Amino acid sequence: MKTLYVSDLDGTLLRKNETLSSYTIKTINTLTSSGLFFSYATARSLNTSKKVTEGLNTHFPLIIYNGAFVKDNVTEEILIANYFEDDIYEVLKDLFAHEIYPIIYSYQNDIEKFSYIPAKATSGMQAFLNSRKGDKRTNIVTTEAELMYGNLFYITCIDKPEKLEPFYHKYKNKYHVVYQKDIYTGEQWLEIMPQKASKAACALDALQLKQKLECDRLVVFGDGKNDIDMFEIADEAYAVENAVKELKDMATGIIESNENDGVAKYLQKISISKPTVL
Repeated sequence: MKTLYVSDLDGTLLRKNETLSSYTIKTINTLTSSGLFFSYATARSLNTSKKVTEGLNTHFPLIIYNGAFVKDNVTEEILIANYFEDDIYEVLKDLFAHEIYPIIYSYQNDIEKFSYIPAKATSGMQAFLNSRKGDKRTNIVTTEAELMYGNLFYITCIDKPEKLEPFYHKYKNKYHVVYQKDIYTGEQWLEIMPQKASKAACALDALQLKQKLECDRLVVFGDGKNDIDMFEIADEAYAVENAVKELKDMATGIIESNENDGVAKYLQKISISKPTVL
């Protein structure tokens, strides 16, 4: 029986400084070279994921943008893609009418972009954008029409809770919506994705990843609310000690925190006690 292990990145595999410890890198690399099936699921893009996981030898498909895409980590080929339908433009017009101007991710002429209007950026948005300086996906625009151009797949709003929360309740049943504070800055985020886009859907939709890797079981690790759907469909789900209460309440078990290499230590432990899963 083969098991696919999938870990969230931020707050789970990554430490507070957005890096991996040498212990985590060495442990996971040793285990994957011995046959462990390991991947990660993240709200990050492939570009930023690779930067923060440098040194980690992950050759399996990666779930990015909270499940909007699954990409091959080596060739960067899109294996699964979820784009918005045309009804998303009404949502965006609704946001604009309430002075909410998000960062919008899209493919434009087969090139991945994130677009924003600098004059409309909140301080929280600007702080995030500053952390992405030099990113080749950056697309500065000046009009709403330009902001909505392309094949859209991800919308990120960073603003005051009182402005964003009503939209979470308004659209949470129509789209895949995540409403939570950023673990690094404490800023309030509202992220909107196509309904079919989720870490869980990409991990198990028609068993696509499990079939590709010929795995029989799925074991996941996480810390935040955007990991709930993944926990719901996994055979086993482990929350790190620093996880939110909602996730801990539904977890198979609690492991050590992200600061204490909880995921790597768990994988090391089960590889010794249950070598047949490798």
